[in-house]
Amino acid sequence: MDAKLSVSHIGGSLAVPPSKSAAHRAVLCAALADGASRIDNIEYSDDIRATLDAVAQLGAKVARGERSVTIQGCGGGFATVTRPVFCNESGSTLRFLIPVFSLTAQKIRFTGAGRLFARPQEIYRALFEKQGLKFEQAADGLTIFGRLRPGVFTLPGDVSSQFISGLLFAAPLLESPSTIQILPPFESRSYVGMTLDALARFGVQVTEAPGPDGKTVLTIPAPQRYRPCDMAVEGDYSQAAFPAVLGALAGGVTVTGLAPESRQGDRVILDILQRCGAKFSAVSGGYRFERSLLRAAPIDLSDCPDLGPVLMAMACFCSGATVIENAGRLRLKESDRIAAMQAELAKFGGRVESSGGTVTIDGCALHAPEVPLDGHNDHRVVMSLAVAALAAGVPAVIRGANAVAKSWPDFFDAMRALGARVELEE
Repeated sequence: MDAKLSVSHIGGSLAVPPSKSAAHRAVLCAALADGASRIDNIEYSDDIRATLDAVAQLGAKVARGERSVTIQGCGGGFATVTRPVFCNESGSTLRFLIPVFSLTAQKIRFTGAGRLFARPQEIYRALFEKQGLKFEQAADGLTIFGRLRPGVFTLPGDVSSQFISGLLFAAPLLESPSTIQILPPFESRSYVGMTLDALARFGVQVTEAPGPDGKTVLTIPAPQRYRPCDMAVEGDYSQAAFPAVLGALAGGVTVTGLAPESRQGDRVILDILQRCGAKFSAVSGGYRFERSLLRAAPIDLSDCPDLGPVLMAMACFCSGATVIENAGRLRLKESDRIAAMQAELAKFGGRVESSGGTVTIDGCALHAPEVPLDGHNDHRVVMSLAVAALAAGVPAVIRGANAVAKSWPDFFDAMRALGARVELEE
């Protein structure tokens, strides 16, 4: 699908979609609970659909409503898994479920799409092999066989927090307590905090304490039972970043549906915008962003990698040179997001340089791309390019715009609510 964006007058209000990160966690906890849970404010993105389908294979009964889902959890009574578990392109689905599905003691094959199995899984491979369990990964899938056993798990803190969360979901259902030792530096700590919040909401106890040599130690009593819980998913700060940045560049945008005290790491978008000189104010349930003259400020992505693409787009509009550090994980997402944004922003006349995990963007005037933009099969790249075109006030065509279905299927409708002139063509 192509998205054709025309010069537009931006302004208005929108409610952000629910947090995909929080929704994954709520769905999995509900699926493991002994009873029925209702989860409100659900967005049926491709990633969430993958997790819902997977927990149904685990033995949970899933009833989908328009904006809510009721899940009758399996309570640890797992079903016989008769077909591969399709994770689409969702790294969260795959990494959260590998330890959980191991508890079935069955041979499980995970399949997916896009670059999913190009993303590293060495943390789990080493863990499984240490326990004498099967773990085989190929370009088209991943196979495990054998039940995870309790113990002391030592994980590096500077890789994806999804490995830590995956163990946290499974460990309470083991036959005896486990400990997770996280080696410093502990990056993406906020995502583990979201997992601990979800576990607590569903009645699972985990204690966190500092350990020797800078380690963080998580102790998980077991066996425990997940308790059912009715809840609503909070709004997504990583998605709010797109209209927030657009508002700071074009003006008059109100973003609602956000919890001001959220544990989401991507809430740091507010601090980054403020340091760059953005003018915004709190309103009921969100923030209003005014057009501002932005200046370069150093940015650290160690706890908010999903903000990388839109911040690279924003940096083109900042006076001075923006240096983004700890961006290396962007190379292992749905696309190499550094290379993708570097190539596409260059079509606008953007000046982006990268070396390893450091990206430098010089502020400059953007012009209309003379050739279509490529979405690189990456939802965050597509949305970031749309923000760049609308903020620059130039027409642009984005190919592969349907990638937004991965996390925000109604993204272009939301942009239209802010005055964007967008035509979608198959």
